[in-house]
Amino acid sequence: MREFWFRVLLRAALVGACVLTGLIAGSVVFGLALAVLLLLAGSLRDQYEIGRFDHWLNSTVDTALPDGAGQWEFLFAKLARRERNARQLREDLRSRLERMREASRAMPDGTLIMSRDEVIEWLNPMAEQHLGLDGQRDIGSSLLNLLRQPEFASYLQSGDYADSLSMPSPRQPGRTLQIRVVAFGDEQKLLLSRDITQLEKLETMRRDFVANVSHEMKTPLTVIHGFLETLEDALPELPHEQALSFIAMAQQQSVRMQRLVDDLLTLSALETDAPMPEEAVDMRNLLDIVMIETRALSGGRHEVLLELDSPPGALTGCARDLRSALGNLASNAVRYTPDGGRVRLGWTVVDGCGVFSVEDNGIGIDAQHIPRLTERFYRVDRGRSRETGGTGLGLAIVKHVLERHQATLNVVSEPGKGSCFTVRFPARRTLRPAQAVAA
Repeated sequence: MREFWFRVLLRAALVGACVLTGLIAGSVVFGLALAVLLLLAGSLRDQYEIGRFDHWLNSTVDTALPDGAGQWEFLFAKLARRERNARQLREDLRSRLERMREASRAMPDGTLIMSRDEVIEWLNPMAEQHLGLDGQRDIGSSLLNLLRQPEFASYLQSGDYADSLSMPSPRQPGRTLQIRVVAFGDEQKLLLSRDITQLEKLETMRRDFVANVSHEMKTPLTVIHGFLETLEDALPELPHEQALSFIAMAQQQSVRMQRLVDDLLTLSALETDAPMPEEAVDMRNLLDIVMIETRALSGGRHEVLLELDSPPGALTGCARDLRSALGNLASNAVRYTPDGGRVRLGWTVVDGCGVFSVEDNGIGIDAQHIPRLTERFYRVDRGRSRETGGTGLGLAIVKHVLERHQATLNVVSEPGKGSCFTVRFPARRTLRPAQAVAA
C-alpha cells in the first residue's frame, strides 16, 4: 500500500514539475502537454508490464517471473519471492505425501479410506491383496458392491466399531482377516485389515496342546488315585502280593507322568532362543550310549545292532540334545517293532556329511501319517505307544534338535515292512577322527 501512494505522489510531483517548467518557459499549455506526455508514457509502461505479467500468469509452462523495471521490478521481485516460497512449500508437501505413500505401501496391514457412503477413496497395496481390490480401477466404487459378504456388510453398516470383525479372506481361501473400522474427519471411515491366519493356527495349537497334556496326565493320575483309594480302604484285607502289584502299577504311572513332564521341559527349552552350546561330540561314545539304552528298553525282545562304516569322528553341537534326538529315534523303533524283530543303528559319512540311520522291520507307517510324525502328541498307534511308555513328544523333540543343528530328517516306511529314519548333518558340523582329536 505504501508503494501505491509513493507512486501517486511521484506522478503528482512530475505533473507539478512539468507545469512549473511551462510557467518558467512562459507557456502553461506546454507544461501541461509535457505532463500529459509523461503520464501517457508511464501508463504505456504500466500496460506493457501488466501485459507481460498477464502472459506469465496464463503460461502453461513453469517459466520464471519477468524482471520488470522501476516499481514493477520491485513488485515482480516480491511476487518472485512469494512464488519461490510457494514452490518450496509444494515440494515439501509433495515429498511428505510421497513418504506417506511409501510408508503405507510398507505397512503390514491393509489400509483403506472411504466416504460415509462406503465409497472407496484410497487404499494401500496390502488392502488390495487382503480384499481382492484394484487400487486404480476400484477407486470411486462402493466397497459393499465389491465385497458381498453378509457379515462384513452388517458390520460396516452397524456403526458400532468397538469390536473388530474376523472373516475369511474374499480372495484367498484358507486365510482369515481381522477387520477394524475407525470413523474420522468429515464422516469418513478408515478400514484396517490384518491377516491373522497364523495367529489362529497358533491359538488352535495352544488349545490342542493344553487338551492333549490334560488328557495325557489325566489317565495316570486317575490310575494312581484309584490305587491309593483302594489301598487306603482295604489295605489290611489285601494280600501282600496284590498290594505290591498295586504299588508297582502306581509307580509305573508316576514314571509315565515324570517322563511326560521331562519331555515337556525339554521341548520348552528347545523352543527358546537361548544359544546352543557348541562342542565336539564324540560320536562313537554317543552311539554306544544310544545302543545301550535301546537294548535296555528292548529287554532282549529285539536284535539291536550298531553298524559303523568307519571311525565315527565327531559332531559339533550339543551332546545332551543329540543324545535325546538319536535316542528318541531308536526308542521309537523298539516300540513299533514286534518281539523278535530287528533294530539297526547306523553311522556313516557321505560327501562330508554325517548320516545317522535307524532301521527296523516293525509294523511300518502308512504314507498319510509321515508328514505329521513330528507334531506334538501325534501318534500313528495311540494304544501301542502308551503301552510301551511313549509320550507322543519324542519326534517333536527330534525335529527341534535337528533344526538347531541344521540337520534334516528323512522317513521311508511301508506298512508291514518296517521303517528307516535317516538324519543327515551338514558337512560343517561333521568332524573326521583327526579333526575331532584336534578340536
